[in-house]
Amino acid sequence: MNLKKLCDTLPVACHTDFVQKGGTFVAIKGMNSDGVTFIPMALEKGATTIVVQQNTVLTPETEALIKKHGATLLRVEDTRLALAQLSAIAFGHPAKKLKFIAITGTKGKTTTTFLVEHLLKTAGYKTALLSTVKNRIQRIEYATKLTTQQPDYLNAFFDQCVKAGVEWVVMEVAAQAFSLHRVHGIVFDAGIFTNFSREHGEFYPSQDDYFTAKEQLLHCLKPGAPLVLNQDDNKVAALAGNYNPSLFFTSSHPYTCPQLVGRFNAYNIAAATTCVKALGVAEPAIAAALLSFPGVAGRLDRVQLPNGAIAFIDYAHNPASYQAVLSELRLLTGNLIVVFGAGGDRDPIRRPLMGDIASTIADRIVITSDNPRSEDPSAIAQQILAGIKQENAHKVLVELDRESAIRKAYAHSKAGSIIALLGKGPDEYQIVKGVTTPFSERSILLSLKK
Repeated sequence: MNLKKLCDTLPVACHTDFVQKGGTFVAIKGMNSDGVTFIPMALEKGATTIVVQQNTVLTPETEALIKKHGATLLRVEDTRLALAQLSAIAFGHPAKKLKFIAITGTKGKTTTTFLVEHLLKTAGYKTALLSTVKNRIQRIEYATKLTTQQPDYLNAFFDQCVKAGVEWVVMEVAAQAFSLHRVHGIVFDAGIFTNFSREHGEFYPSQDDYFTAKEQLLHCLKPGAPLVLNQDDNKVAALAGNYNPSLFFTSSHPYTCPQLVGRFNAYNIAAATTCVKALGVAEPAIAAALLSFPGVAGRLDRVQLPNGAIAFIDYAHNPASYQAVLSELRLLTGNLIVVFGAGGDRDPIRRPLMGDIASTIADRIVITSDNPRSEDPSAIAQQILAGIKQENAHKVLVELDRESAIRKAYAHSKAGSIIALLGKGPDEYQIVKGVTTPFSERSILLSLKK
Protein backbone atom coordinates (compact mmCIF):
# COMPACT_ATOMS: atom_id res chain seq x y z
CA MET A 1 0.00 0.00 0.00
CA ASN A 2 1.32 3.41 -0.91
CA LEU A 3 0.85 5.45 2.26
CA LYS A 4 2.34 8.83 3.13
CA LYS A 5 5.15 9.39 5.59
CA LEU A 6 4.17 11.44 8.60
CA CYS A 7 7.42 13.39 8.82
CA ASP A 8 11.00 13.61 7.58
CA THR A 9 12.56 15.03 10.74
CA LEU A 10 11.59 15.44 14.38
CA PRO A 11 12.74 17.95 17.02
CA VAL A 12 13.32 15.01 19.38
CA ALA A 13 14.13 11.63 17.86
CA CYS A 14 15.34 8.17 18.86
CA HIS A 15 16.31 7.17 15.30
CA THR A 16 18.93 8.98 13.28
CA ASP A 17 16.68 8.92 10.20
CA PHE A 18 14.57 11.61 11.88
CA VAL A 19 17.24 13.74 13.57
CA GLN A 20 16.98 17.38 12.53
CA LYS A 21 19.53 20.17 12.67
CA GLY A 22 19.44 21.73 16.11
CA GLY A 23 17.39 18.81 17.44
CA THR A 24 17.71 16.27 20.25
CA PHE A 25 18.83 12.66 19.82
CA VAL A 26 17.78 10.19 22.53
CA ALA A 27 20.07 7.14 22.56
CA ILE A 28 17.90 4.16 23.52
CA LYS A 29 19.22 0.66 24.08
CA GLY A 30 16.97 -1.69 22.12
CA MET A 31 16.78 -5.47 21.82
CA ASN A 32 19.06 -5.59 18.79
CA SER A 33 21.11 -2.39 18.90
CA ASP A 34 22.22 0.39 21.23
CA GLY A 35 21.45 3.97 20.28
CA VAL A 36 24.78 5.06 21.78
CA THR A 37 26.56 3.65 18.73
CA PHE A 38 24.61 6.07 16.54
CA ILE A 39 25.59 9.24 18.40
CA PRO A 40 28.28 10.16 15.80
CA MET A 41 25.68 9.91 13.01
CA ALA A 42 23.20 12.03 15.00
CA LEU A 43 25.88 14.70 15.49
CA GLU A 44 26.67 14.70 11.79
CA LYS A 45 22.99 15.31 11.07
CA GLY A 46 23.03 18.34 13.33
CA ALA A 47 21.81 17.16 16.74
CA THR A 48 22.76 19.67 19.43
CA THR A 49 21.55 17.68 22.44
CA ILE A 50 22.41 14.04 23.12
CA VAL A 51 20.44 12.15 25.77
CA VAL A 52 21.87 8.96 27.30
CA GLN A 53 21.14 6.69 30.25
CA GLN A 54 22.66 7.88 33.56
CA ASN A 55 25.15 5.01 33.81
CA THR A 56 26.15 4.92 30.13
CA VAL A 57 29.88 4.70 29.57
CA LEU A 58 30.87 6.61 26.43
CA THR A 59 34.10 5.99 24.59
CA PRO A 60 36.68 8.80 24.69
CA GLU A 61 36.15 9.17 20.93
CA THR A 62 32.39 9.72 21.37
CA GLU A 63 32.90 12.20 24.21
CA ALA A 64 35.43 14.11 22.11
CA LEU A 65 33.03 14.15 19.16
CA ILE A 66 30.21 15.56 21.30
CA LYS A 67 32.56 18.28 22.55
CA LYS A 68 33.82 19.01 19.03
CA HIS A 69 30.25 19.60 17.78
CA GLY A 70 29.45 21.78 20.78
CA ALA A 71 26.54 19.52 21.69
CA THR A 72 25.00 19.21 25.15
CA LEU A 73 25.18 15.78 26.82
CA LEU A 74 22.18 15.06 29.04
CA ARG A 75 22.14 12.03 31.33
CA VAL A 76 18.76 10.72 32.55
CA GLU A 77 17.50 7.82 34.64
CA ASP A 78 15.33 6.39 31.83
CA THR A 79 15.90 7.35 28.20
CA ARG A 80 12.56 5.90 27.06
CA LEU A 81 10.70 8.02 29.59
CA ALA A 82 12.79 11.03 28.60
CA LEU A 83 11.90 10.47 24.93
CA ALA A 84 8.20 10.65 25.77
CA GLN A 85 8.58 13.72 27.98
CA LEU A 86 10.91 15.69 25.70
CA SER A 87 8.93 14.99 22.53
CA ALA A 88 5.70 16.06 24.24
CA ILE A 89 7.36 19.31 25.33
CA ALA A 90 8.75 19.90 21.82
CA PHE A 91 5.24 19.79 20.33
CA GLY A 92 3.53 21.72 23.12
CA HIS A 93 1.84 18.71 24.76
CA PRO A 94 -0.64 18.00 21.93
CA ALA A 95 -2.13 14.97 23.72
CA LYS A 96 -3.71 17.33 26.24
CA LYS A 97 -5.79 18.85 23.43
CA LEU A 98 -7.32 15.56 22.22
CA LYS A 99 -9.57 12.77 23.45
CA PHE A 100 -8.28 9.18 23.35
CA ILE A 101 -9.64 5.65 23.28
CA ALA A 102 -7.19 2.81 24.01
CA ILE A 103 -7.76 -0.74 22.78
CA THR A 104 -5.56 -3.42 24.31
CA GLY A 105 -5.75 -7.22 24.56
CA THR A 106 -4.11 -10.18 22.86
CA LYS A 107 -6.49 -10.60 19.92
CA GLY A 108 -8.96 -8.36 18.14
CA LYS A 109 -7.23 -5.04 18.82
CA THR A 110 -6.90 -4.00 15.20
CA THR A 111 -10.45 -4.84 14.07
CA THR A 112 -11.93 -3.29 17.21
CA THR A 113 -9.87 -0.14 16.68
CA PHE A 114 -11.08 0.20 13.09
CA LEU A 115 -14.67 -0.43 14.22
CA VAL A 116 -14.60 2.20 16.97
CA GLU A 117 -13.05 4.78 14.65
CA HIS A 118 -15.62 4.03 11.93
CA LEU A 119 -18.54 4.30 14.36
CA LEU A 120 -17.35 7.64 15.72
CA LYS A 121 -16.56 9.01 12.26
CA THR A 122 -19.96 7.96 10.92
CA ALA A 123 -21.58 9.64 13.92
CA GLY A 124 -20.04 12.92 12.79
CA TYR A 125 -16.86 13.18 14.85
CA LYS A 126 -13.46 14.11 13.42
CA THR A 127 -11.24 11.10 14.07
CA ALA A 128 -7.72 9.71 13.86
CA LEU A 129 -6.59 6.09 14.03
CA LEU A 130 -3.36 4.40 15.15
CA SER A 131 -3.15 0.69 14.37
CA THR A 132 -0.97 -2.22 13.34
CA VAL A 133 -2.20 -1.93 9.73
CA LYS A 134 -1.99 1.81 9.11
CA ASN A 135 -2.41 5.18 10.76
CA ARG A 136 -4.91 7.80 9.67
CA ILE A 137 -5.77 11.43 10.38
CA GLN A 138 -9.27 11.91 8.99
CA ARG A 139 -8.80 10.86 5.33
CA ILE A 140 -4.98 10.99 5.18
CA GLU A 141 -3.30 7.61 5.71
CA TYR A 142 0.23 6.91 6.91
CA ALA A 143 2.39 3.80 6.89
CA THR A 144 3.31 2.12 10.18
CA LYS A 145 5.65 -0.65 11.31
CA LEU A 146 4.61 -0.93 14.95
CA THR A 147 1.33 -1.56 16.73
CA THR A 148 2.05 1.45 18.92
CA GLN A 149 4.69 3.84 17.62
CA GLN A 150 7.53 5.45 19.57
CA PRO A 151 6.52 8.62 21.46
CA ASP A 152 8.52 10.93 19.19
CA TYR A 153 6.33 9.79 16.27
CA LEU A 154 3.17 9.81 18.40
CA ASN A 155 3.62 13.42 19.48
CA ALA A 156 4.22 14.48 15.87
CA PHE A 157 1.04 12.57 14.95
CA PHE A 158 -0.95 14.20 17.75
CA ASP A 159 0.32 17.63 16.69
CA GLN A 160 -1.04 17.00 13.20
CA CYS A 161 -4.31 15.79 14.73
CA VAL A 162 -4.70 19.06 16.62
CA LYS A 163 -4.01 21.07 13.46
CA ALA A 164 -6.60 19.00 11.56
CA GLY A 165 -9.29 19.59 14.19
CA VAL A 166 -9.44 15.94 15.30
CA GLU A 167 -11.64 15.24 18.32
CA TRP A 168 -11.08 11.52 18.96
CA VAL A 169 -7.88 9.48 18.54
CA VAL A 170 -8.57 5.73 18.54
CA MET A 171 -5.44 3.68 19.09
CA GLU A 172 -4.19 0.15 19.56
CA VAL A 173 -2.01 0.00 22.64
CA ALA A 174 0.34 -2.97 22.82
CA ALA A 175 1.61 -4.29 26.14
CA GLN A 176 5.11 -3.08 25.24
CA ALA A 177 3.74 0.43 24.74
CA PHE A 178 2.91 0.53 28.45
CA SER A 179 6.14 -1.17 29.52
CA LEU A 180 8.38 1.05 27.36
CA HIS A 181 6.68 4.39 28.15
CA ARG A 182 5.45 4.90 24.58
CA VAL A 183 2.08 6.18 25.80
CA HIS A 184 3.45 8.09 28.78
CA GLY A 185 1.50 11.30 29.31
CA ILE A 186 -1.61 10.14 27.46
CA VAL A 187 -4.75 10.01 29.59
CA PHE A 188 -7.49 7.93 27.97
CA ASP A 189 -11.16 8.90 27.84
CA ALA A 190 -12.19 5.25 27.33
CA GLY A 191 -10.51 1.87 27.23
CA ILE A 192 -11.26 -1.58 25.83
CA PHE A 193 -9.62 -4.84 26.97
CA THR A 194 -10.55 -7.39 24.30
CA ASN A 195 -9.19 -10.66 25.78
CA PHE A 196 -6.04 -12.31 27.08
CA SER A 197 -4.08 -15.35 25.90
CA ARG A 198 -0.47 -16.47 25.49
CA GLU A 199 1.74 -14.06 23.54
CA HIS A 200 5.09 -12.22 23.62
CA GLY A 201 7.07 -14.83 25.53
CA GLU A 202 10.13 -13.39 23.78
CA PHE A 203 9.69 -10.10 25.68
CA TYR A 204 8.05 -10.87 29.02
CA PRO A 205 9.57 -13.34 31.53
CA SER A 206 6.12 -14.75 32.28
CA GLN A 207 2.55 -14.44 31.08
CA ASP A 208 1.71 -12.82 34.43
CA ASP A 209 4.19 -10.08 33.53
CA TYR A 210 2.53 -9.74 30.13
CA PHE A 211 -0.91 -9.35 31.73
CA THR A 212 0.41 -6.87 34.30
CA ALA A 213 1.71 -4.72 31.45
CA LYS A 214 -1.70 -4.61 29.77
CA GLU A 215 -3.36 -3.98 33.13
CA GLN A 216 -1.61 -0.60 33.24
CA LEU A 217 -4.49 0.62 31.07
CA LEU A 218 -6.55 0.97 34.23
CA HIS A 219 -4.07 3.51 35.59
CA CYS A 220 -4.07 5.58 32.39
CA LEU A 221 -7.82 6.29 32.29
CA LYS A 222 -9.39 9.61 33.24
CA PRO A 223 -11.58 9.48 36.36
CA GLY A 224 -15.00 8.25 35.30
CA ALA A 225 -13.84 7.04 31.87
CA PRO A 226 -15.58 3.81 30.80
CA LEU A 227 -13.54 0.59 30.76
CA VAL A 228 -15.04 -2.03 28.46
CA LEU A 229 -14.20 -5.64 29.42
CA ASN A 230 -14.78 -9.07 27.88
CA GLN A 231 -17.18 -10.78 30.26
CA ASP A 232 -16.38 -14.22 28.81
CA ASP A 233 -12.65 -13.92 29.58
CA ASN A 234 -12.33 -14.58 33.31
CA LYS A 235 -8.95 -12.90 33.70
CA VAL A 236 -10.11 -9.77 31.91
CA ALA A 237 -13.56 -9.67 33.54
CA ALA A 238 -11.96 -9.80 37.00
CA LEU A 239 -10.47 -6.35 36.36
CA ALA A 240 -13.92 -4.90 37.02
CA GLY A 241 -13.19 -5.36 40.72
CA ASN A 242 -10.35 -2.85 40.40
CA TYR A 243 -12.07 -0.18 38.33
CA ASN A 244 -15.36 1.70 38.20
CA PRO A 245 -17.13 2.25 35.83
CA SER A 246 -16.55 -1.08 34.07
CA LEU A 247 -18.82 -2.23 31.26
CA PHE A 248 -19.06 -5.78 29.90
CA PHE A 249 -19.48 -7.19 26.41
CA THR A 250 -20.09 -10.73 25.15
CA SER A 251 -20.35 -12.40 21.75
CA SER A 252 -24.14 -12.49 22.06
CA HIS A 253 -24.38 -8.74 21.54
CA PRO A 254 -27.31 -7.83 19.21
CA TYR A 255 -25.33 -5.90 16.58
CA THR A 256 -23.98 -7.48 13.37
CA CYS A 257 -21.70 -6.29 10.58
CA PRO A 258 -21.80 -7.76 7.00
CA GLN A 259 -18.03 -7.52 6.38
CA LEU A 260 -17.09 -9.47 9.52
CA VAL A 261 -17.74 -13.16 10.09
CA GLY A 262 -17.05 -15.50 12.98
CA ARG A 263 -17.64 -15.54 16.72
CA PHE A 264 -14.38 -13.70 17.42
CA ASN A 265 -15.61 -10.81 15.28
CA ALA A 266 -18.88 -10.84 17.22
CA TYR A 267 -16.73 -10.02 20.25
CA ASN A 268 -14.98 -7.23 18.35
CA ILE A 269 -18.29 -5.72 17.24
CA ALA A 270 -19.67 -5.99 20.77
CA ALA A 271 -16.61 -4.31 22.29
CA ALA A 272 -16.70 -1.42 19.83
CA THR A 273 -20.43 -0.80 20.06
CA THR A 274 -20.44 -1.00 23.87
CA CYS A 275 -17.68 1.60 23.98
CA VAL A 276 -19.18 4.17 21.61
CA LYS A 277 -22.62 3.76 23.18
CA ALA A 278 -21.06 4.64 26.54
CA LEU A 279 -19.61 7.75 24.88
CA GLY A 280 -23.04 8.89 23.73
CA VAL A 281 -23.48 7.51 20.20
CA ALA A 282 -27.14 6.52 19.72
CA GLU A 283 -28.11 2.91 18.98
CA PRO A 284 -29.77 3.65 15.59
CA ALA A 285 -26.60 5.43 14.45
CA ILE A 286 -24.48 2.48 15.58
CA ALA A 287 -26.62 -0.08 13.74
CA ALA A 288 -26.59 2.00 10.54
CA ALA A 289 -22.81 2.60 10.69
CA LEU A 290 -22.04 -1.12 10.98
CA LEU A 291 -23.71 -1.72 7.62
CA SER A 292 -21.14 0.52 5.92
CA PHE A 293 -18.04 -0.84 7.69
CA PRO A 294 -15.54 -1.76 4.93
CA GLY A 295 -13.60 -4.38 6.89
CA VAL A 296 -9.87 -4.45 7.72
CA ALA A 297 -7.07 -5.41 5.36
CA GLY A 298 -5.43 -8.67 6.35
CA ARG A 299 -8.16 -9.71 8.76
CA LEU A 300 -9.99 -12.61 7.05
CA ASP A 301 -9.39 -10.74 3.81
CA ARG A 302 -11.25 -12.77 1.16
CA VAL A 303 -9.91 -13.48 -2.35
CA GLN A 304 -11.93 -15.51 -4.88
CA LEU A 305 -9.69 -17.91 -6.82
CA PRO A 306 -10.06 -18.97 -10.49
CA ASN A 307 -10.80 -22.63 -9.71
CA GLY A 308 -13.73 -21.82 -7.42
CA ALA A 309 -11.75 -22.02 -4.17
CA ILE A 310 -11.59 -19.06 -1.76
CA ALA A 311 -8.48 -17.77 0.01
CA PHE A 312 -8.50 -15.84 3.27
CA ILE A 313 -5.49 -13.74 4.23
CA ASP A 314 -5.30 -13.31 8.00
CA TYR A 315 -2.85 -11.94 10.55
CA ALA A 316 -3.40 -14.82 13.03
CA HIS A 317 0.01 -15.61 14.53
CA ASN A 318 -0.57 -17.25 17.91
CA PRO A 319 -2.35 -20.39 19.16
CA ALA A 320 -5.51 -18.64 20.35
CA SER A 321 -5.94 -16.84 17.03
CA TYR A 322 -5.34 -20.07 15.10
CA GLN A 323 -8.03 -21.83 17.11
CA ALA A 324 -10.52 -19.00 16.59
CA VAL A 325 -9.91 -18.40 12.87
CA LEU A 326 -9.59 -22.01 11.75
CA SER A 327 -12.60 -23.16 13.76
CA GLU A 328 -14.74 -20.62 11.93
CA LEU A 329 -13.34 -21.48 8.50
CA ARG A 330 -13.78 -25.18 9.20
CA LEU A 331 -17.54 -24.62 9.31
CA LEU A 332 -17.53 -23.16 5.80
CA THR A 333 -15.83 -25.92 3.81
CA GLY A 334 -15.18 -29.62 3.44
CA ASN A 335 -11.61 -28.96 2.33
CA LEU A 336 -9.59 -26.57 4.50
CA ILE A 337 -5.95 -25.95 3.53
CA VAL A 338 -3.71 -23.85 5.77
CA VAL A 339 -0.45 -22.17 4.77
CA PHE A 340 1.56 -20.84 7.69
CA GLY A 341 4.92 -20.45 9.38
CA ALA A 342 6.03 -18.59 12.49
CA GLY A 343 7.82 -15.28 12.87
CA GLY A 344 11.49 -15.42 13.82
CA ASP A 345 12.83 -13.78 16.99
CA ARG A 346 9.45 -14.28 18.62
CA ASP A 347 8.15 -16.64 21.32
CA PRO A 348 9.21 -20.16 20.18
CA ILE A 349 6.90 -21.95 22.62
CA ARG A 350 3.86 -21.16 20.49
CA ARG A 351 5.26 -22.82 17.34
CA PRO A 352 4.44 -26.48 18.13
CA LEU A 353 1.08 -25.36 19.54
CA MET A 354 0.17 -23.70 16.25
CA GLY A 355 1.31 -26.81 14.37
CA ASP A 356 -0.94 -28.98 16.50
CA ILE A 357 -3.99 -26.73 16.12
CA ALA A 358 -3.65 -26.29 12.36
CA SER A 359 -3.03 -29.97 11.66
CA THR A 360 -5.93 -31.03 13.87
CA ILE A 361 -8.50 -28.70 12.32
CA ALA A 362 -7.40 -28.58 8.65
CA ASP A 363 -7.45 -31.22 5.92
CA ARG A 364 -3.98 -30.21 4.74
CA ILE A 365 -1.30 -27.87 6.03
CA VAL A 366 1.64 -26.36 4.19
CA ILE A 367 4.37 -25.29 6.60
CA THR A 368 6.42 -22.45 5.19
CA SER A 369 8.39 -19.34 6.13
CA ASP A 370 6.85 -16.24 7.70
CA ASN A 371 9.28 -13.47 8.64
CA PRO A 372 12.21 -15.57 9.89
CA ARG A 373 14.21 -12.44 10.69
CA SER A 374 17.55 -13.63 12.13
CA GLU A 375 16.47 -17.27 12.57
CA ASP A 376 16.86 -20.27 10.26
CA PRO A 377 13.50 -20.93 8.53
CA SER A 378 14.08 -24.69 8.49
CA ALA A 379 14.69 -24.69 12.26
CA ILE A 380 11.42 -22.82 12.80
CA ALA A 381 9.61 -25.37 10.60
CA GLN A 382 11.03 -28.23 12.67
CA GLN A 383 9.69 -26.62 15.84
CA ILE A 384 6.25 -26.39 14.25
CA LEU A 385 6.45 -30.03 13.14
CA ALA A 386 7.30 -31.10 16.69
CA GLY A 387 3.75 -30.26 17.79
CA ILE A 388 1.97 -32.34 15.12
CA LYS A 389 0.49 -35.63 16.28
CA GLN A 390 1.34 -38.79 14.37
CA GLU A 391 -2.23 -39.28 13.20
CA ASN A 392 -2.11 -35.91 11.47
CA ALA A 393 1.32 -36.30 9.88
CA HIS A 394 -0.20 -37.32 6.52
CA LYS A 395 -1.73 -33.85 6.18
CA VAL A 396 1.64 -32.10 6.26
CA LEU A 397 3.64 -30.58 3.41
CA VAL A 398 6.77 -28.48 4.03
CA GLU A 399 7.71 -25.79 1.50
CA LEU A 400 9.89 -23.04 2.91
CA ASP A 401 9.52 -20.73 -0.09
CA ARG A 402 6.26 -18.96 0.79
CA GLU A 403 5.20 -18.21 -2.79
CA SER A 404 5.76 -21.84 -3.77
CA ALA A 405 3.84 -22.90 -0.68
CA ILE A 406 0.85 -20.80 -1.75
CA ARG A 407 0.97 -22.26 -5.25
CA LYS A 408 1.18 -25.82 -3.90
CA ALA A 409 -1.81 -25.16 -1.64
CA TYR A 410 -3.74 -23.92 -4.66
CA ALA A 411 -2.79 -27.07 -6.60
CA HIS A 412 -4.44 -29.13 -3.85
CA SER A 413 -7.60 -27.01 -3.84
CA LYS A 414 -10.82 -27.25 -5.83
CA ALA A 415 -14.16 -25.50 -6.06
CA GLY A 416 -15.46 -25.04 -2.52
CA SER A 417 -12.03 -25.32 -0.89
CA ILE A 418 -10.78 -22.67 1.50
CA ILE A 419 -7.08 -21.75 1.66
CA ALA A 420 -6.12 -19.89 4.83
CA LEU A 421 -2.89 -17.87 4.61
CA LEU A 422 -1.99 -17.12 8.21
CA GLY A 423 0.57 -14.87 9.84
CA LYS A 424 1.31 -11.99 7.52
CA GLY A 425 -2.07 -10.32 7.12
CA PRO A 426 -1.66 -6.93 5.42
CA ASP A 427 2.16 -7.05 5.43
CA GLU A 428 3.61 -6.81 1.94
CA TYR A 429 7.18 -7.76 2.78
CA GLN A 430 9.39 -10.57 4.03
CA ILE A 431 12.20 -10.09 6.57
CA VAL A 432 15.03 -12.59 6.10
CA LYS A 433 18.39 -12.16 7.87
CA GLY A 434 17.62 -8.50 8.50
CA VAL A 435 16.80 -7.76 4.86
CA THR A 436 13.28 -6.61 3.97
CA THR A 437 12.03 -7.52 0.49
CA PRO A 438 8.62 -6.92 -1.15
CA PHE A 439 6.18 -9.83 -0.79
CA SER A 440 2.45 -9.60 -1.45
CA GLU A 441 0.23 -12.62 -0.80
CA ARG A 442 -2.68 -10.89 -2.50
CA SER A 443 -0.62 -10.33 -5.68
CA ILE A 444 0.39 -13.99 -5.72
CA LEU A 445 -3.22 -15.11 -5.31
CA LEU A 446 -4.37 -12.80 -8.11
CA SER A 447 -1.73 -14.28 -10.43
CA LEU A 448 -3.04 -17.85 -10.06
CA LYS A 449 -4.53 -19.49 -13.14
CA LYS A 450 -7.43 -21.93 -13.33
